[in-house]
Amino acid sequence: MAWGYPPSRGSGVYRAWATANAFAERGWRVTVLTADRETFALTTGTDTSLEARINPSVQVVRVPFPAPGFRNDVRKWSRLRAEAPELWNGFYEWRGQRMFPERVYGGWRRALEHAAREIHAANPVNLTIGTANPNVDFIPGFVLHEAFGVPYVMDYRDAWQLDVFSGNRITAESSAVDRWEKRLVAGASEVWFVNEPILRWHAEVYPEHASKLRVVSNGYDFAPIAVPRTDRLPKASLVFGYVGTISAAVPIREIIDGWALARKRSALVRASRLELYGHLSHTATANSDFEAQRERFKTHAISHGGSLQKSAVSAKYSEFDALVLMAGAGRYVTGGKVYEYAATGLPIASVHDPANDTSSALAQYPWWRGSARADAESYAATFIEVAELAAAQTEEQRAAAREWARRFEREAQLAPRIDGLAELIGAVGTEEATS
Repeated sequence: MAWGYPPSRGSGVYRAWATANAFAERGWRVTVLTADRETFALTTGTDTSLEARINPSVQVVRVPFPAPGFRNDVRKWSRLRAEAPELWNGFYEWRGQRMFPERVYGGWRRALEHAAREIHAANPVNLTIGTANPNVDFIPGFVLHEAFGVPYVMDYRDAWQLDVFSGNRITAESSAVDRWEKRLVAGASEVWFVNEPILRWHAEVYPEHASKLRVVSNGYDFAPIAVPRTDRLPKASLVFGYVGTISAAVPIREIIDGWALARKRSALVRASRLELYGHLSHTATANSDFEAQRERFKTHAISHGGSLQKSAVSAKYSEFDALVLMAGAGRYVTGGKVYEYAATGLPIASVHDPANDTSSALAQYPWWRGSARADAESYAATFIEVAELAAAQTEEQRAAAREWARRFEREAQLAPRIDGLAELIGAVGTEEATS
């Protein structure tokens, strides 16, 4: 179960896509329950290239998502919505959260329950995995477990009651969310998290269920191409690249300030350029902070090349000499691009809060340099240091770095859990198992 699944281009789509494919490649019969294409066109935007990479054996069941708030064709509005939009919005949200305590998505619960029961009736399910968020994705597993004893896995990309940026709990104990999560965690066979800090937080909240909590890190899905530009060593000019979503959580002004300082202090950085690629938010709404900085781009040799389809990302890395890793602050945050970046073998400049869990994920990568503080001065020093590394990096050194990063392949993260779950459900052979 994954609300975000191809052709969605949301940040969580890759984990859900890779998980379904990994089970299918192991011989499981996989059905994915997800939203309809129109919903993604109205919300996250779409990437059809990733949809083409769904394993052909995976059956995709699309359930229309009741999100009239995203549908802005006034010709299709009810009279109540047109004449009293605030009242209509309030009623719609109240009704949805009565079904399930989650804004926007709660009203999807009944449709998911119905779809899950239909799938099970047609072809009995042995295991359900719900990849959140939204957290209503856990409902199909819960329903099939309650009705038929089917084991289920809760796969958290982030967290429900923890703000991964601030580290604060965002819901009250005994709230509807708290009651639902306790109920879901109690019934789950396993609960997955993307990093150790988030797991530890939940282990403190649910000590009686600590034994079922697992870290299933993200990983890279396609081996990125990154052939060194060996026209000259050391190089007199470089291309720094960033590929990924540039959300409002990214401190873009401070990063540009740091790049500008580095250009003042280093002839090598001054002769180089910074190329940014990616959507400007996780939804169809642009990042206003980023837009406010655009007028500085030309002055400081910065460009934004828009978004890239997944099929084009790998080749784009071949045009870079170094990578820039930007992320929001928070010790519970691990950027999704961390593993893909390392797989290129390129030097990486981390320009974000050093407490971010990204730092621990890359600490042993030989070509990574992290900023000491989250400010322009530290970012400038990181840019300069990484520029010097990139100017002298040889093809042999890059190949060694790529080999080191093979541990971050997505398959390496998922394989132990697939084996464990096959054992859990008592599958005689993976060809007889279903998901």
